[in-house]
Amino acid sequence: MRSERPLGSYGVDAPWVPWMWIGYAILYTCLAIASVVLWSAWRPITVLLCVVALASALGAALFWYASLRGKFILWEQILRSANVCDRRNALDLGCGHGMVAIMTARRAPAMTVVGIDLWRSVDQSGNTPEAAQANARMNGVDDRVRFDTGDMTALPYESNSFDLITASLAIHNIPSREGRRDAINEAVRVLSDGGTILIADIRRTKQYAQDLRAAGLHVTTQPLGWRGWWSGPWMATTSLSAVKPPAPKRTRLSA
Repeated sequence: MRSERPLGSYGVDAPWVPWMWIGYAILYTCLAIASVVLWSAWRPITVLLCVVALASALGAALFWYASLRGKFILWEQILRSANVCDRRNALDLGCGHGMVAIMTARRAPAMTVVGIDLWRSVDQSGNTPEAAQANARMNGVDDRVRFDTGDMTALPYESNSFDLITASLAIHNIPSREGRRDAINEAVRVLSDGGTILIADIRRTKQYAQDLRAAGLHVTTQPLGWRGWWSGPWMATTSLSAVKPPAPKRTRLSA
């Protein structure tokens, strides 16, 4: 059976976040030790400080797991459930190191896949098109996967160009509501009739669903469980599947 995680290096998402949690864990551990030294005994405040330190360490561990392992398992499930094998071409928005683009290409041997990104290291460590292409080459799909530089709010592709569009933990990085709506509308524009949009994200998924429904797509959502907990259940991953209706059939008028 094919492994969920493709070969290669895929960086760490938002790499500053787990180190922030580690910093909190160290800080509250030091405060707990200081309280014991100061009062020469355990007190409720000491116990509270220890609990916060443990919770911070757990937050870092959950984040690293979701980034380095959990999201691969979740996307394997998403792609399997969506039955993407019969699609011809796909676009991965905010592709990063190419994880979803590569997993999609491996699952559908006849498919061509395009990944697009602004390649910001704040979003994913070591984020470059060269790193993504190296991963594609390592998995033997570099002849069917290419990576472009561009903004998902203004895609450089013609309308109705792709029958599958994916976005993994990418759209929430757009800071404004208008920008996120533009990204959704651009995805709908380049999606062919009858095509599918698959999104997995940690915030604002209700907004995405609202915008996709407003564009006329049929949308279903699903929480993805603890493997997609980025530091805890308050930052859980939700998946969206949106299908664009087929173009209406033209009826031939009789003479």
